[in-house]
Amino acid sequence: MKQQLLSFAFFLITGITFAQPEVYPPHWWAGMKSNFLQIMLHEPGIAKNKPPVSVQYAGIKVSQVHYAENPNYLFIDLLLSPKAQPGTFKITIGNRAIEYTLKPRRPGNGTAFAKGITSSDLVYLIMPDRFSNGDAENDRIPGMRDQSLNRDSIFLRHGGDLQGIINHLDYLHDLGVTALWLTPVFENNMPNRTEHGYAITNHYRIEPRLGNEDLYKKLAYELHRRGMKLVQDAVYNHVGLFHFTVQDKPMHDWLHEWPAYTNTTYKDQSLFDPYAAPSDRTRMSDGWFTPFMPDLNQRNPFVANFLIQHAVYSVEEFGVDGFRIDTYFYNDLEFMNRCNAALLDEYPNLSIFGETWVHGVLNQAYFVRNHLQTPFKSNLPGTTDFQSLFYGIQPALNEKFGWTEGVNRLYQTASNDFVYENPLKLVIFLDNHDLSRFYSVVGEDLNKIKVAFTWLLTWRGIPQMYYGSEILMKGFANPDGWVRLDFPGGWPDDKVNKFVPEGRTPAEQEVFTLIKTLANYRKKSSALTTGKLMHYLPQDGLYVYFRYDDTATVMCIMNTSGQAKTILARQYAERTGAFQTATDVLTGKTLELGKPITVEGMHMLVLELK
Repeated sequence: MKQQLLSFAFFLITGITFAQPEVYPPHWWAGMKSNFLQIMLHEPGIAKNKPPVSVQYAGIKVSQVHYAENPNYLFIDLLLSPKAQPGTFKITIGNRAIEYTLKPRRPGNGTAFAKGITSSDLVYLIMPDRFSNGDAENDRIPGMRDQSLNRDSIFLRHGGDLQGIINHLDYLHDLGVTALWLTPVFENNMPNRTEHGYAITNHYRIEPRLGNEDLYKKLAYELHRRGMKLVQDAVYNHVGLFHFTVQDKPMHDWLHEWPAYTNTTYKDQSLFDPYAAPSDRTRMSDGWFTPFMPDLNQRNPFVANFLIQHAVYSVEEFGVDGFRIDTYFYNDLEFMNRCNAALLDEYPNLSIFGETWVHGVLNQAYFVRNHLQTPFKSNLPGTTDFQSLFYGIQPALNEKFGWTEGVNRLYQTASNDFVYENPLKLVIFLDNHDLSRFYSVVGEDLNKIKVAFTWLLTWRGIPQMYYGSEILMKGFANPDGWVRLDFPGGWPDDKVNKFVPEGRTPAEQEVFTLIKTLANYRKKSSALTTGKLMHYLPQDGLYVYFRYDDTATVMCIMNTSGQAKTILARQYAERTGAFQTATDVLTGKTLELGKPITVEGMHMLVLELK
């Protein structure tokens, strides 16, 4: 009541009115390392006649006011000194005022949280609409453009949400998952294909069919109290066609626009090819991803500030531990370096990995921290390792062994790791929301999928798995909806429930148990999480590699042939010489290293050396 009386008195004395326009970001924090904050106000005519702007609050100064081409937008640059304390203050704009709040930072000021995703983690990717429906009340939201709800369609909404994920966090924790990556959770108010989340229409609103801001915070809290982490999917390259800055552009160069619609070429090579035509580079970076996803002009400083501040806001507001950057190389790469630097300066332990769906180790290395001598140097710490998938484990399991075929492809790809600054920060995976499910890729061969998961959980880098792979979900990605089916048991009327052992087939339970056993063993194994890698030349389909450090050694024997193979430990004396016995991690059996070790066809052993 006292605050209301003070506001009323202020109105009587000054004649200033209070009406809150759309404000982005909606609040900020005192004590951030960066002292710069650019507030974007959106309201019809807010900048008409270029009203003066002032702030009367200790430690806060208006450094510049930008009156956009579109009078519906006003940009205000604030400088926040260390003296600025948490509190609510007024920004006076002409004859009116709006309220803005500086909040106290999370405890630790960016070091005690935002812990980052490392090679010690196992990341689990979920498309929220397809995992579990925990709240049927938000399946349809009145007023939103997409009112679809049909689980019989692979492209319409199915009703999965954040509450559904929270309901199954114990399942994921039991499986051995330590980090959760969700496809984008921000508003996608598009007419159709809203299930995937990659056409954002408001960065500062959680998609209401998934939940709300409080529920997203609850998800982060529930993860953190279990010792798990949250990865946010960031989309910087584009927005949805119905984003408010597209429907009502702040300025003419907010987007990359062309005389006629121009699609990106999707060809990453033109960005580093010494012979590339400049026009090809421009089309690659500035062309639109699809006609429904306008390309943001990140060379526009207002666009850049909007995106960077939202990323920082997400960490401080929700407790995000890491970012996966969608369509990384389609972004302006200088902007990405600036964005990465801003995040890591504020949150030193935060992890960032980009989606680089490219073909070739050098292609991939160009977009991440590397040892290449190139004019452009990326500061991206990690990336998705499509090379270890396409040119590694896939051919290792599906091709016959040859000089450059079969498992020799995996060996060859690994041998090129010298180009990366830190291969342990590469994210390795078998499939994701854009790719055919690996169980289908290997012809629904149970032995092959078991070898694949054994490799995933013992190889260098950060392992990431896709929801439902542990229960042998299948499907080919043409079209992509077939690899985005519902997790059985995530809806109350599902006939089977794969979240519990009783609902799984013997084959599904076998794979589930393998993953659970290895994932939970991995948590305690320094050799597998942070150790070095040494491998030996593949021979007749047999590939042997070691993960090791000063305290532990794990021997991995992959037999990709159809026949049993027998080896002697002394063949690998550099790593086995000091050991006498080994424990089979998956069975618990003890082996004598002085005796021959037999590995069945299309099988893999993981041995902890003693």
